[in-house]
Amino acid sequence: MKQLLILSGKGGTGKTTVASAFIKLSHAKAFADCDVDAPNLHLVTSGLSTATCTDYMGMQKAVVDTGLCIGCDRCRKHCRFTAIQNHVEHYEVNPYDCEGCGVCVAVCPVGAVSLQPAKAGVLKLFCTADTVFSTAQLEMGSGTSGKLVTEVKKQMVNQSAGKAPLAIIDGSPGIGCPVIASLNQVDLVLIVAEPSVSGISDMRRILEAADRFQVPTAVCINKYDTDMRHSDEIENLCLETGVAFTGRIPFDPAAVRAINCGKSIVDVDCPAGDAVRNVYGNTLRLLEERSGR
Repeated sequence: MKQLLILSGKGGTGKTTVASAFIKLSHAKAFADCDVDAPNLHLVTSGLSTATCTDYMGMQKAVVDTGLCIGCDRCRKHCRFTAIQNHVEHYEVNPYDCEGCGVCVAVCPVGAVSLQPAKAGVLKLFCTADTVFSTAQLEMGSGTSGKLVTEVKKQMVNQSAGKAPLAIIDGSPGIGCPVIASLNQVDLVLIVAEPSVSGISDMRRILEAADRFQVPTAVCINKYDTDMRHSDEIENLCLETGVAFTGRIPFDPAAVRAINCGKSIVDVDCPAGDAVRNVYGNTLRLLEERSGR
């Protein structure tokens, strides 16, 4: 299974718009949404069954056994994160403040405090007879986004059992833990760049991160006609650095309307849809060349 990861250095570039178009054009049988903080690929993919949901347990959090607690107050006094509150009749741990350091466990004289695995997110798997869509939703305040992304990818690969020749992965914006986790074992990264100062800066950061992991990269520009000068700068940068450039996609009100209706931009007749077909063809040819086919 070849894995194509679609990234952007920042939010709002149209990364998911391009990913959903690629899924439609390739008739992908395996795809994933690795933006676990704010997954939205499911909004523009139809025909999926009800998801099978599995709780993902992340870091351990402190739990107070009120039956054993003697109210000595040591746990609260020693908690540097002020995660433990003393209520009238019992002690309670705020899971959003608790960092799972275990000091409270160490200082409790009667063993009333323990560390227990806490729910960090929900893994979701949509399956039809021949299609697998893997995604997840991170719990608010959880810091295990990178690990959850790894589980999303693992779930997609295991469920498809290698039967799908190509997997399309919609990554998350930025260059943080979710992006680094999604880079693992992919064959090509397509960066959807935005023609702006911040868009170019963030694109450079993604290129540097991918280079550190020795992952081949390519770049396309979305909404290129909103700033021609910066679009030219992106294409020239690719030429100078030897990064493959796969095309330009114009800003298109018809594309906006299609997305708002839960459709891909290749489901309607519009200039953006025509342009993304060209980007898709160039990207797939590059993927085949890099995989030695």
